[in-house]
Amino acid sequence: MSEQDDGFITSTGIAGEPLANGADTAPAAGMISQYIKDFSFENPNAPAIFQNQTAPAIDVQFNIASAQVGDDVYEIVLRIEVKADADGQVAFLVDLSYAGLFGLRNFPAEHLQPFLLAEAPRLMFPFARRVLADAIRDGGFPPLLLEPIDFGGIFLAQQESGATANPLGSA
Repeated sequence: MSEQDDGFITSTGIAGEPLANGADTAPAAGMISQYIKDFSFENPNAPAIFQNQTAPAIDVQFNIASAQVGDDVYEIVLRIEVKADADGQVAFLVDLSYAGLFGLRNFPAEHLQPFLLAEAPRLMFPFARRVLADAIRDGGFPPLLLEPIDFGGIFLAQQESGATANPLGSA
């Protein structure tokens, strides 16, 4: 039996006693693992591009995908594409699919989408950002330090506009 107080569910039984093993109904979420699922760095105009003194224009695109891969286990893939152009030449191209496995137990259905498309990417983003910055630096360019992204705000804006597809586009 669960008690409800002001919208919060507690995992205690009658008279505040804990529930028996396996009877815990409190929602729980945890990151199981993070990993690079796919990665590509291209420097198609090297070494000539290093002679160019013009700062490249940088275009960054984001996409988030989620899939259930097991009982209470979801894979979230944060895809980040970066294209840098300088004077009409491609300086570099980066395509990163950074993934995470999340275990979700007793999760209310109405909170599943916001977690998978907003909170999970927020937790993964700092690690994906580092992978990008290191790869770009290792490719001979100054590291690209992406600003933090308000995944929750973007998700809410997409929900309000009625969009049901990818909650993110350009950044």
